[in-house]
Amino acid sequence: TPIVTHADTRSITEISALITDLATRAKAGTLMPDEFQGGTFTVSNLGMFGVSQFDAIINPPQVAILAVGSTQRTFVPGPDGGPVAASLLPLTLSSDHRVVVLRDRGSSEYSPRSL
Repeated sequence: TPIVTHADTRSITEISALITDLATRAKAGTLMPDEFQGGTFTVSNLGMFGVSQFDAIINPPQVAILAVGSTQRTFVPGPDGGPVAASLLPLTLSSDHRVVVLRDRGSSEYSPRSL
């Protein structure tokens, strides 16, 4: 899987151009090892292929993967309680519990921790 580095500092336009370039070179088999190794988080989008929802499997040593399904039109309660048409995007997050869940020493209680 090609890796987009420093995604938090890039614009959507930059990420889109980089993904296009990486995908083209991945298909051609010309990626360098640092362009497909060392990621920490994956976004997997099968919605563009009509897949409504799925559970993605983490690629070790990454800590999480976000599965993105296809947008679905449905009715939801509106402000007045009546039905309103809405587009819902199903997302499923799979994560390594050792990274995402933190247990205080001496406690049996688990609490979520920010990635």
